[in-house]
Amino acid sequence: MRLYLTALKPTDSVADGFLPAARALGCDITILTDRPEHYRDAGAEVLACDVRDARAVIDVVAHHHPPAAIFSNSDHIQVETALAAAYFDLPGKDWRACATAKNKALTRRRLAEAGVETVRSVRLAPGDPVPGDVPLPAVVKPREGVASEDVVLVGDARELAEAVGAIRARRPGEALVVEEYLDGPLHTLETLGDGRTLQVLGGFRTTLGPLPHFVEERLDWEPPPGADHVLAALRALGAGFGACHTEYAMTSGGPRIIEVNYRVIGDHCDFLMADLLGIPLFERILGVHLGAALAPEPGAVGGNGAARGHGTALSLVAERSGTVVAAPGTVAPSGPGPVRIWHRPLRAVGDRIDLSHTNRDYLGIVRAIGPDRASVDEALAAFGARSPWVVE
Repeated sequence: MRLYLTALKPTDSVADGFLPAARALGCDITILTDRPEHYRDAGAEVLACDVRDARAVIDVVAHHHPPAAIFSNSDHIQVETALAAAYFDLPGKDWRACATAKNKALTRRRLAEAGVETVRSVRLAPGDPVPGDVPLPAVVKPREGVASEDVVLVGDARELAEAVGAIRARRPGEALVVEEYLDGPLHTLETLGDGRTLQVLGGFRTTLGPLPHFVEERLDWEPPPGADHVLAALRALGAGFGACHTEYAMTSGGPRIIEVNYRVIGDHCDFLMADLLGIPLFERILGVHLGAALAPEPGAVGGNGAARGHGTALSLVAERSGTVVAAPGTVAPSGPGPVRIWHRPLRAVGDRIDLSHTNRDYLGIVRAIGPDRASVDEALAAFGARSPWVVE
């Protein structure tokens, strides 16, 4: 049973999640990547391939072992992977849903056409003048961006023009989206589907750093309000297969979609969710791509009912540019205790930090699970006090 995993840069989700899960399911693994040098230690067969081109993926697979599944967890190559899976008549995502979810302008258009919600939004192709009738305050973002990169809140026409000019200078040739600012508490909905059944695994409450940027600093496991609205949006987009991570705001007018990421949540929240729910999450995600049906999950649909206590993922964000002079190492739980803590460093002593006001400013990620939020907060504060990151 051959699983083809299409990948760009290595991630913890792949190395510590999907690869072990594939082995547990008895799969022979072939990694298709345009960066084979980064996967020498993956413990799997690695083939060089232009994974951004579905035709290249199809050609490599056709001339290798017959596939049981073609899968990716990358934001950037869901369309190509879905097209390759469809070519071989394998279970997979609808490539049109992948394209619509990835393209924020298409997402807005499709949700409005379906009558799910209307968010005032303008697509700016390269060279388009900045329109004078956009809603303000507004958020400017790349049409297909990730990691909060080049996402900024603007309050007036001058700030809008400056933001568009600055982003275009960094991203020549890319289209942008300008849309109304969705003010309200931020949440996520985490789902898993097999093409027939769509399960709600749960959700997180998201805490951002200071505006005008949108850096996610903390996610707390919390029953997702407005889940029915989000599920209606996913149905309209056709995003009902495999894992999906949807971000939305609870505005005064009700829930409104921010973006749909047609893959499992990242930044170690996937591991946190698996531990909280006590399920082999990565195996279940790969399972549907291998043709397995989802078993009913009592208490899972509609909230965080199956969770074991409270969980938090805390991103440790650099507060200034400089050089890392002190850093805690990797931490995993050891021995009994009411709160379990993990720490994954993303930087090392000697690394240079140049603030980007994106998720790329993360120094490390701490995740914690305890009986309640108070105990988790206390443990996180104690960890930060005894294991600080120092940037000078």
